[in-house]
Amino acid sequence: MTSATLSSPGAERRLPDRRLLVSIHDVSPRFEREVDLLADRLARHVGPAKFAMLVIPDHWRGAPIAGNAAFGRRLRDWADQGIEMFLHGWSHKDETPATEGLAAIKGKHMTAGEGEFLNLPHAEALARMREGKALVEDTIGRPVAGFIAPAWLYGEGAHAAMRELGFALSEDHMKVWRPVSGEVLAKGPVITWASRSKARIASSLFAATLGRAALPFTRTIRVAVHPGDTTVPALLESIDRTLARFARTHTPSRYGALNEASA
Repeated sequence: MTSATLSSPGAERRLPDRRLLVSIHDVSPRFEREVDLLADRLARHVGPAKFAMLVIPDHWRGAPIAGNAAFGRRLRDWADQGIEMFLHGWSHKDETPATEGLAAIKGKHMTAGEGEFLNLPHAEALARMREGKALVEDTIGRPVAGFIAPAWLYGEGAHAAMRELGFALSEDHMKVWRPVSGEVLAKGPVITWASRSKARIASSLFAATLGRAALPFTRTIRVAVHPGDTTVPALLESIDRTLARFARTHTPSRYGALNEASA
């Protein structure tokens, strides 16, 4: 068998220990139409319930789930289908921005004022997590799969609060872990896209192209999409190419499978 045959798409196959984890961020009544579009798109690649949703209880304090019975039914229907539901902050808005040091750099350059849990004191982080967890679990009728901070940014207060509340899973840009024990369950960068400027669109397209070339042998591939991606055709095309590429070699899976595999 030649090397060309080995590297051809037809020769690729899924290996049992390789997983593809896919998620829709910023699930909120504010982005219901965009979430629908993304859910349909992802399902074509990985299956109707082989992705997670990251739910914001009150996006920028202007789109509450509480009191919105219609959206609550949507969330429960998605959860009933088997879609994993993560708590994704409370408001997704950084209301305690740092003014100096590494936290200030992260808050300024890694997100557009949305690193909600980067600088929150423990007591406030705990209160928001506890209230958000109760709200989402009451809405979907089952436990949340875990907690993922907006923009994947966590401060010490957030880490302590996650441990105290016993969330099963969390993730950042480079890993998935158990907050209670600190055990890392998967390593490797998450592939995601940014739509808020031409420069960020271009850089995220380049990063996704690089990821498709460099990450095929990574055991766990993570792909995250956002409502804003639906506004840029080039991003949607890149998402399709990325999911199609990794669905050939990695089994679309639930985040919970990482916990089961390490049990």
